[in-house]
Amino acid sequence: MKLNLANLLTLFRIAAIPVVVVCFYSSMPHARPIAAILFGIAAITDLIDGWVARRFGQTSRFGEFLDPVADKLMVSIVLVMLVQAESGWFEDIIAMIIIGREITISALREWMATIGERANVKVSMSGKIKTTLQMFGIAFMVYKNDLFGVPIYAVGFVLLVLAAIMTLWSMIIYLRAAWPFMKNDPGEEIS
Repeated sequence: MKLNLANLLTLFRIAAIPVVVVCFYSSMPHARPIAAILFGIAAITDLIDGWVARRFGQTSRFGEFLDPVADKLMVSIVLVMLVQAESGWFEDIIAMIIIGREITISALREWMATIGERANVKVSMSGKIKTTLQMFGIAFMVYKNDLFGVPIYAVGFVLLVLAAIMTLWSMIIYLRAAWPFMKNDPGEEIS
């Protein structure tokens, strides 16, 4: 495996996670905004690493494996931190929806790959919209403080609610695409 810029950006995203956690829980001034900015920078690398990989021919099996792992680690860990820090039932449900969907779709993609049908559950536009809403929502909720009179946490919360809705919608799309393969027993023809 040769390290390239795309893979280094993905590795940066993973390396940023413990720094975000430390900043989030730190008592130093502006710790939450610093954690949010770092989370935001890491989220932007998710967009950039894929573009770099395609644009400069840096796609690799390692990158294809590591990119979704980095995303799911970053989102899941920060959602758990938010639930712990802002203990409200609605935040809990949103986190359960998002993390539960990530586990479900990861398992679905793995299963579809084992039967040679992974292409039927590739990332869709609804999944990309979900990810964008999720990243902005989480970053704003981590930031927490009002900015120029704008209630940043509330804006992030609304974005995360929209992300949860898109999470369910995209999961339905993926499950519908996989359903013809799930409903048949091995050896049956798919119609």
